[in-house]
Amino acid sequence: MNAVSARVIVGMSGGVDSSVAAWLLRERGESLAGLFMQNWDEDGSGECRAEDDRRDALKVCGQLGLPFIARNFAADYWSGVFETFLAEYRAGRTPNPDVLCNREIKFKTFLDEAKALGAEKIATGHYARVDEADGRWRLLRGVDASKDQSYFLHQLGQSQLASTLFPVGELPKTEVRAIAARLGLATAKKKDSTGICFIGERDFREFLAQYIAVTPGEIVDASGDVLGRHDGIAFYTLGQREGLRIGGVRGRPDAPWFVVGKDAARNRLVVEQGDSPLLKSSALRSEAFHWIAGEPPTFPLRCEAQVRYRQPPQACTVLPRDDQGVDVHFDEPQRAVTPGQSLVLYRGEECLGGAVIAATDAPLDPLRATVATPIAPFFAPASP
Repeated sequence: MNAVSARVIVGMSGGVDSSVAAWLLRERGESLAGLFMQNWDEDGSGECRAEDDRRDALKVCGQLGLPFIARNFAADYWSGVFETFLAEYRAGRTPNPDVLCNREIKFKTFLDEAKALGAEKIATGHYARVDEADGRWRLLRGVDASKDQSYFLHQLGQSQLASTLFPVGELPKTEVRAIAARLGLATAKKKDSTGICFIGERDFREFLAQYIAVTPGEIVDASGDVLGRHDGIAFYTLGQREGLRIGGVRGRPDAPWFVVGKDAARNRLVVEQGDSPLLKSSALRSEAFHWIAGEPPTFPLRCEAQVRYRQPPQACTVLPRDDQGVDVHFDEPQRAVTPGQSLVLYRGEECLGGAVIAATDAPLDPLRATVATPIAPFFAPASP
């Protein structure tokens, strides 16, 4: 492994955000190199487009006059991200691979590689910010609220934040695009990537069925009446509307159906219409919580929570559990809180940390009995 004479190595994804991040750092006079990480070995059955991304990253590094490095982290991605992704689906939960990818690959494998190459810091095109206050590193929301990615970065800790730069976190996305266009960067008009890279343009159900056993079964309403057939409950998530293939049902209004529960024991998918109370929960239990500060705050904690990306922050009260998890009680009931997804806590602009959602008090959650009951006066909403 050859060292490079760069203080900062930029993770070049082949997209516009990392391209502009590299330019911003170059304009500051930073000593830079760009590194493209391949996290999935294509098998020819999809459109992951890793090679196209590598070429675009190489073009931008050439335009900016930066040394270019390419590394294949596919083995690390398989063991650190993909195996957990599959295990969660086998357990009937809905995982978030982007969170794991950031923790295990971009801010662990990539960071370690950059340090081994002689760099002091890494930089990425994430829309987030880092600062230091009272001797502690903080993860802050990006200036562009519509693009803020701190939700996906909540597993970072003090050592990662101390070694990371987020140059575009201070800018709105429109300005990032404008900069790329003005400079004529190869990625200026490239669309933002969506979805999960290793699935690409393939059908999600077809892809997942290659790795986990799925069994078709009945779709029923809350009364147990059979309304249709599902392809395997692993393919569905709470609150899902698309793909149910339920037509008009005699005696029921002409309104959309939503997944409200999974009966794994009988391999049944439970659905109801409209804003069903079966989708509502007022409390949840998390798995072991990661505190970005390195230690928990004083409890009870009043803060805001997000249980999905781009959800408006929800006021809540948090208490610790003996298993290092937390119990969260919301001021207002929440819709479709989904085990396997991420709970992320905020205090204003600061991301405090997060954890995987283990259970909720929703009526059909099989683990609802494990969610703590609110205890007055901790959970009484503040007086106006």
